Amino acid sequence: MIRILRELWLFFWRDLSIARTYRTIFVLEAIQALFGAAMFYYVARFVDTPALRHALPQGGSYFAFSLVGFVFLDYLNAALDTFDRSLEEARDNGTLEQLLVTQTSLPVFVAGSAIYPFAATTLRIVVYVAWGATLFGFPLRAANWLAVFAVLLATLLAFSGLGILSAGYLLLFKRGNPAKWFFLGVSSVAGGMLFPVGILPDWLQLVARLNPVTYALDAMRASLLGGAGIAALWRPLAVLLLFAAALLPLSMSVFAWSLRRTKITGTLTHG
Repeated sequence: MIRILRELWLFFWRDLSIARTYRTIFVLEAIQALFGAAMFYYVARFVDTPALRHALPQGGSYFAFSLVGFVFLDYLNAALDTFDRSLEEARDNGTLEQLLVTQTSLPVFVAGSAIYPFAATTLRIVVYVAWGATLFGFPLRAANWLAVFAVLLATLLAFSGLGILSAGYLLLFKRGNPAKWFFLGVSSVAGGMLFPVGILPDWLQLVARLNPVTYALDAMRASLLGGAGIAALWRPLAVLLLFAAALLPLSMSVFAWSLRRTKITGTLTHG
């Protein structure tokens, strides 16, 4: 266990050391976060009405509803894109083969490659929410932070499986997985990111009920805006954890098979 934790730390430190050489990016991302929060605030002022507030799950402002959906999209993008990007970077800089012939196990390699991107995404979301709370009245007083953390963890576990599957596709076909973008497109409409699922047609509401993104967003808004505790969120958390339990082992098996296949064909480092 100590060796595994040390390997995970080394993966994180490697990525952090690379990121520290581009310090200007942190400043630019903080400014971008300010513009993003401001955009949603002024859009919300334009569309916010008493009828809309009544339709929102927590009965709050559209600004709070939409900002949570937007930052959640950032997390979903990280879960789906992190493994592809880490794989491409390791392949392009020539370290992929060296990493895979060490004693580092496949799960540690996959998890280690994701730690820094997820940490950076978390920091970016904290900046978004901080701008929203400081300048635009984003409500944080009711937040249940333990439940927020539980929802984030369950969400990352649930959707990391899709990202690992996408990385396996990239190994085999040397190009991005189109299914990933299809899933993001469906989720942006039938996931409750920027508008309540209840306004959709019945058939799209059915799609939303089958989409784990809906459960993740409902739980996030309930814990962050409504102060709901873990006990009150047992149903969406159970859905997300069941999704993770089914998908993570499958995705790791597919990724391992893809890796063996590319080693046999000699195409592991081909772009």
